Amino acid sequence: MPEIDALFETLNVRDLLSGHDLNDPTTPLSAPDLRLLINRLESHSLRIKSKVQSYLVSHHSEFSELFSTCQDAVSRTRLISDDVSDVLQLVSDRPVDVEIREVVDEIREKTKEVRAKRESLGLVSAVVGICEALRETKEALKCGGFGFAAERIRELKVVLRVGEDEEGEPVAYVLLRREWSDCFDEIQEVLAKFMENAVRFELDSRKLRISYQLTVGETNGIALSTVLEAMEVIGMLDYGLAKAADSIFKHVITPAVTHASTFVAVEDSCKTLGEITEATLKLEQSSDHKTEDMDGDSIYSGVLKVVQFICNSLCFGNVTWIHSFGRLTWPRISELIISKFLSKVVPEDASKFADFQKVIERTAQFETALKELSFISPSDTEGRLSKYAENVEVHFASRKKIEILAKARSLLLQCNFTIPQGLATSLKSDGAESLDANSSKHIVRLLFSSEMCVVSEAASQLVHLVHKTLEDVCVSSARVASEFYHAARDSILLYEAVVPVKLGKQLSGINQAAVLLHNDCLYLFEEILGLAFEYRASFPSSIKEYAVFADIAPRFKLMAEEVLQRQVQLVISSLQEAIDSADGFQDTHQIKQFESAKFSVEQVVFSLEKVHMIWEPVLRPKTYKQSMCVVLESVFRRITRDILLLDDMAADETFQLQRLIHLMLENLASLLGSLKTADDTSRPLDDLIPSLRKTRKLAELLDMPLKSITSAWESGELFSCNFTRTEVQDFIKAIFTDSPLRKECLWRIEDVS
Repeated sequence: MPEIDALFETLNVRDLLSGHDLNDPTTPLSAPDLRLLINRLESHSLRIKSKVQSYLVSHHSEFSELFSTCQDAVSRTRLISDDVSDVLQLVSDRPVDVEIREVVDEIREKTKEVRAKRESLGLVSAVVGICEALRETKEALKCGGFGFAAERIRELKVVLRVGEDEEGEPVAYVLLRREWSDCFDEIQEVLAKFMENAVRFELDSRKLRISYQLTVGETNGIALSTVLEAMEVIGMLDYGLAKAADSIFKHVITPAVTHASTFVAVEDSCKTLGEITEATLKLEQSSDHKTEDMDGDSIYSGVLKVVQFICNSLCFGNVTWIHSFGRLTWPRISELIISKFLSKVVPEDASKFADFQKVIERTAQFETALKELSFISPSDTEGRLSKYAENVEVHFASRKKIEILAKARSLLLQCNFTIPQGLATSLKSDGAESLDANSSKHIVRLLFSSEMCVVSEAASQLVHLVHKTLEDVCVSSARVASEFYHAARDSILLYEAVVPVKLGKQLSGINQAAVLLHNDCLYLFEEILGLAFEYRASFPSSIKEYAVFADIAPRFKLMAEEVLQRQVQLVISSLQEAIDSADGFQDTHQIKQFESAKFSVEQVVFSLEKVHMIWEPVLRPKTYKQSMCVVLESVFRRITRDILLLDDMAADETFQLQRLIHLMLENLASLLGSLKTADDTSRPLDDLIPSLRKTRKLAELLDMPLKSITSAWESGELFSCNFTRTEVQDFIKAIFTDSPLRKECLWRIEDVS
C-alpha cells in the first residue's frame, strides 16, 4: 500500500512545531506548544483513518479473496492434523518398527550362514583338490613318474604356503602340510637312492661309473636326466648331488691332485642297442712318470679332465646342474690344490719369484677353463687360486714366518737348560777364548754392562735367529719385511710363553735351570733394548713407523728378577726348616739336644754349599754375591735371634752354643771366602751381611764376664754389631743369676743413651 506508506512518512513532529528548536535541551516545550502539537496529531490521525478506509473500500475484492484462501489453508491443516493423530494412534497400538528390526536381523543372520556355508564348501573343494593332487603325486611316485610328481610337489608347496604358518589357520591345512612334507621326504629319499645308484666308485679297479638307466626296488628304467630334472624342480639339487660330489672328490679328484704324476684319467662308455647306458672314468697308472710337477700342469690338466667328464657325463651340459656340482666341490678342490701344491712351490728365496710366474699363469688358465664350463662362478670372489698365486710374496713371507717360529719353538723345547761340566772353571781360569765351540754357545757378553754371562743354548741361538731375521727385514720389501719383523717379535715372546711352562717343576725347586732362566731373561732384556738401535735405521720406511722392541724388554727384566727372588726365597725357606729342627737351640748342654742342634747346623752348612755349587758357576759374580749374602743374612739373623731368645742358659749350655757357632763359621769359611773374591768390590762382608758380625760377637759374649759385656755395651761395640739394649739385658738375665752386680750392670746398660 504505497499510499498509506507515503502518509506515514509525512508525519514529522518537527514539522508540527516549526517555530521551536527540539535539539536545544535548555528550552522545554510550553503548554501552548503541547496543545498545538496534540491538535495537529489528531488532525493527522483523522486523515490517516480516512485514507485507510478509502483504501479498504477500493480493494475490497482482493481482501475478500485473501481471507478466503487463508480459511482454506486452515481447514486443510486441521485435516492433516487429524490424519497424523490417527497414524500415531495406530503406531502406538502395534509396534511395527520392532517387527521390521527383527526381520532385518534375521535376514542378516541368514546371509552370514549362506556365506559361511559357501566358504566352507570352497574350503572343502580346495582340500579335496589338494588331497587328490597329493594322491596323484604318490601314485606317480609308485609308477616312476618323477617329473609329474616333482611338478605337483612344487605347485602344492605354493598352494599350501609351506613355511608360512599363520595363527588361526584351518586344521586341515596343517594336516595337509604334514602330508605334503611326508610326500616331499618320500620323493627326496627315492631320488637320493637313484643318485646313489647312478654314481659309484669301485675301489679295486679305481673306476668311476655313471649309470643312465636306474633301478630302485620295483621301479626300473628311470633315466638319470629325469632324476636330475625332478631334483631341480623340487629344489633338492644340492642335497641330491652332495653324496656323489663327496665320493668323486674323495676318490677321483684327490688322487688327481696328490698323485698327479702317478695316475691318468681315461674315459670310456658302454652302449646297449645303440644307446649309451653307462659312462666310466678310470684312474690308470701313468707311463710317463714325473718326479716333480713344478708348474702344476699335470695337476691342472688332470682335474680339468675330471671336471669335463662330470659336466658332460653326469650333468649333461646343464649349466644349473654343473654350477650346483661346482658349488659343492670347488671350495674343497681349491683348498686341496693350495695345501698340496701351491703352498709347497712357493719360492724359498726371493730370487726365484720369476720362476713362479709360470705357476701363476697356469693357475689363471685353469680357473678360466672352469669358468667357461660354468663349474665356478665368473665373479672375482671365486678366483681363489689365482689370488693365492698372485699373493705369493705374502705367502712366501708367511711361510718364512712360520718356519722361523717353528725353529724358535723347537730350540726352546729341545733345550735341556744345563751347561757343560767345568764350564765355569774354564771361563774363570782361561777366559772365553779358550772354550770349545760347544761351550762357547753358553757364554755371551751382555750388551750394556759388557759382563760375561752364562746362558742356555736356547737363549743364545734364539738371539742369533732374531738377528738373522732382522737382517732379512733390512733387505726385504715392505710386505715381507713386516712379516719378518713380526716373526722376530713373536720368536722373542715365544721364550716367555714356552720356557716357564717347560721348566714349571724345576722352578719350584733349587736347581741350575732356574738360575739359567734368570740369566737368559737378563740377556734377552739387554739384547731387546739394543735391537732398535742396531737395525732401525736400515728398516724399510713403512716398518720404521711401528717397529719397536722396547715395549717387550721390561717383561724379561721383571721375569729375571722374579725367578731369582723365587730361588732366594726357596733357599731361605729350606734353611729355615733346617734351623727349625734345632728346636730353638734349647738345652744344648744335654747330649741329645746338642746332637740335634749340631745336625741342624750341619744341614744348614750342607744346603748352603749346595746352593753355592749351583749358583756360582752360572750367576754373574755381582748377582751371586748379592743373592748369597741375602741368604746368609737370613741364616745368621735367625740363629742369633733363637739363641738370644733363650731365657735361661747354664754354663755348659753357653759353652755348647759357642761350639755350634764356631762349627758353623768354620764350615762356612770357604763359602765366605768365595764371596770376598766374587767381584771387584772392596766392601767388607760384615757390611753386606750385618748379622755375621753379630753372630761372631755372640760367640764371644757366651764366655765373656758380666762386666766386660756391660763395658762393651757402654763403649758402643755391641751396638755397632746390631745388638739392641733389650737383647743385651735379656742375655745377661739368661746367663747370670740375680745379684747386686747384675742389677748394677743392668742399670748401667739402661742408663746409656
